[in-house]
Amino acid sequence: MRATSLTRASLTRAARRLASQDEDLAAILEKHGPPPLWARAPGFPTLLHIILEQQVSLASAKAVFDRVAASLSPLTPAAVMAAGEHRLRGLGLTRQKAVYCMHAAGAIADGSLSLPALSGLPDDQALAHLMRLKGIGPWSAEVYLLMAMLRADIWPAGDLALATAMMKVKRLRRRPLPDRLRKMAEPWRPFRSVAARMLWQSYIHGEKA
Repeated sequence: MRATSLTRASLTRAARRLASQDEDLAAILEKHGPPPLWARAPGFPTLLHIILEQQVSLASAKAVFDRVAASLSPLTPAAVMAAGEHRLRGLGLTRQKAVYCMHAAGAIADGSLSLPALSGLPDDQALAHLMRLKGIGPWSAEVYLLMAMLRADIWPAGDLALATAMMKVKRLRRRPLPDRLRKMAEPWRPFRSVAARMLWQSYIHGEKA
């Protein structure tokens, strides 16, 4: 079954539905309105950007990505492969992330990874397809499906900001670990992506428990 992508209209409808089921999400919706339809262009540059965001701040990842994009314009798999690991490290990538980016570029170049083909796969198969790639774990694959493909039911349980928002919104004593975070999100199927966006919206506004 092919997954559908969120639109502004369907995002708003889903947020209202979730609010009717969960009083804490209702409070977010009442205070801030529907969450933004944060989106990134599908394709190799976005996948590379997500790799750079692993375990660092969004701001520092963007700074490195901007340097890479400016130096290797247009930012294609061929350009990354031609640059090589040494040049990537000179642009600010760690050795590990340079290796991951080289692997992603090589997989797309040799056809073992097809990002356009993901659109025809259900969520679980699309995630598995991405996670065959070295350096792409659950968080990276989930963020790609959620942000670049606008999938409606993706839940990146390893996201620190999401866990922090859940702790505050649900008034928990400590930040929930990924397994608990997944269980807490089960009632929000099939719109967990929308719930994530609402919680990120709350996190961005610095809401307190």
